[in-house]
Amino acid sequence: MADRAVTAAMSDVNTTVHSTANSMAYLQDEMKPDTDAMAPLNLGDLDLTTDEFILDEVDIHIQANLEDDLVKEALKTGVDLRQYSKQVEDELQRIEQASIKDYIKESQNIASLHNQITACDSILEAVTKIREFILQKIYSFRKPMTNYQIPQNTLLKYRFFYQFLLANERTVAKEIRDEYVDTMSKIYYSYFKSYSGRLLKVQYEEVADKDDLMGVEDTAKKGFFSKPSLKSRNTIFTLGQRGAVLSPAELEGPILIPHTAQRGDCRYPYETLFRSQHYALLDNGCREFLFLSDFFMVAGNSALDLFNSVMGKTLSLFLKSMSTYVSDCYDSIAVFLCIHIILRFRAITNKRTIPALDKYWDAVLELLWPRFELILEMNIQSIRNTDPQKLGVLDTRPHYITRRYAEFSSAIVSINQTFTSERTHTLLGQLQVEVENFVLKMAAEFPSRRDQLIFLINNYDMMLSVLMERAADDSKEVEGFQQLLQARSQEFIEEILSSPFGGMIAFVKESEALTEKGQLDRLKNDEARITQLVRGFSSTWKQSVEALSQDVMRSFTNFKNGTGIIQGALTQLIQYYHGFHKVLAQPTFRSLAVRSELINLHHLMVEVKKHKPNF
Repeated sequence: MADRAVTAAMSDVNTTVHSTANSMAYLQDEMKPDTDAMAPLNLGDLDLTTDEFILDEVDIHIQANLEDDLVKEALKTGVDLRQYSKQVEDELQRIEQASIKDYIKESQNIASLHNQITACDSILEAVTKIREFILQKIYSFRKPMTNYQIPQNTLLKYRFFYQFLLANERTVAKEIRDEYVDTMSKIYYSYFKSYSGRLLKVQYEEVADKDDLMGVEDTAKKGFFSKPSLKSRNTIFTLGQRGAVLSPAELEGPILIPHTAQRGDCRYPYETLFRSQHYALLDNGCREFLFLSDFFMVAGNSALDLFNSVMGKTLSLFLKSMSTYVSDCYDSIAVFLCIHIILRFRAITNKRTIPALDKYWDAVLELLWPRFELILEMNIQSIRNTDPQKLGVLDTRPHYITRRYAEFSSAIVSINQTFTSERTHTLLGQLQVEVENFVLKMAAEFPSRRDQLIFLINNYDMMLSVLMERAADDSKEVEGFQQLLQARSQEFIEEILSSPFGGMIAFVKESEALTEKGQLDRLKNDEARITQLVRGFSSTWKQSVEALSQDVMRSFTNFKNGTGIIQGALTQLIQYYHGFHKVLAQPTFRSLAVRSELINLHHLMVEVKKHKPNF
């Protein structure tokens, strides 16, 4: 069994380096007879035939032979020593012949063994040269300003060198891999640490702090030594052009060059810097993972472990830096944009079937989501704690707190549409409830119901308009404010019609109620009242409609909303006057002479249209 194992091992090496034919040729050369060895020998002092041989030494040898155990045994048994010597000589010749046969039998293996030794020398030489070549390429990565992708591409061309090392010298292969990991780990760490630090130098100097919350009044006073507030706190809650960072053109666009931005005195919000930093990570990370898998011939968990050995320090640096930023961040839109940048980058790596950064994406989201929720809860609490009496002079126009909410809610809803999050919807629902309660608390500060309604309509309309610019028409926020606006608008229409036409409207409602009960005759003695209502409407309706229209347009900040209310009021007025006609056409009032003074309904509709505002 041992002979077969040795022979198999020899065969492998012979296949790698030399052919069997060459090995046999070498062996045949070794076994050629040596003609010089056949010449007469000059034995010198060893020649027994020389005259100078000392006879005393012969006696010593004879005595030594006589003392030999075999010789003693032969003498004792009376064996003929000449015959015994012949037997010994024959046995020695037999053993010699057997040895020669064994030598000839193993000649091929002996030749293979020689080739193996020669092959080992060649392999060791090749290993040495390959090691020096690859290490030289790896060391070239360390030169300043080196584009390491170029030597990486060179290494990929010689990937079979590493494959050779794996097959013949795993210790050197491990040394190569460890050296690469150590070198690239330091390069990535140094590059990204420097790049991230320089990026922060082009961030906006003014950022949101713990006092920049939705429910904080604009007139809030700060201490003498406190820093001045942002020029406009409303910008914290406005998306503006910041959402462009999620567009495909910007999301996968070129990374920012900090020194170029500094020369141009450019400043950016945090999410723009975050996008640039993480796109650089995504790009380098994907390329590195593919290189490691290809060159070092690893896959699955082995590839992921090797990738983490190279990029682990860099990823830890990112997470530590982000944790520091997030812990003191109060810009919820920035945090939410960063969340959606990561969600999109994760989708990109999934599409490329590169799992190397999956755990990192999850770790980033685990940092960002809780912070976003905390900032949102702080804003919800700030609105809940708002005292209307501390918010300055009452005004029926849209309040700055509701405008902040509208801008913020529309921003979050629009961002959330691509990667919908139920936890976000839940928090926005809580925020909406608090804003609705705030609007009602503010409206209650106005003494008249008319002003309360104007305030409510203006705020509902403003919030709805802002939301509809970004959010889908069927979003919960849009539907909720549409219902509130419609209900308060209808109530306001009744309110503005009640002053000039309240008598007629009351009579129509009272008559319709009595008609349903069959008790309309109870009003048959109200001829004087009816006459006053008919003549009063005929003489004043035009002036009243004109005054009503002007009042509405002054009361509402949104022209479109104002015109809609006027149109609704005129339509409602015609319906009431039509109802007035129907009541007076009943048998109870059919004999009244004043019925002839009623304005023709069609004529009234034509005249009313003249008062409808044109868009």
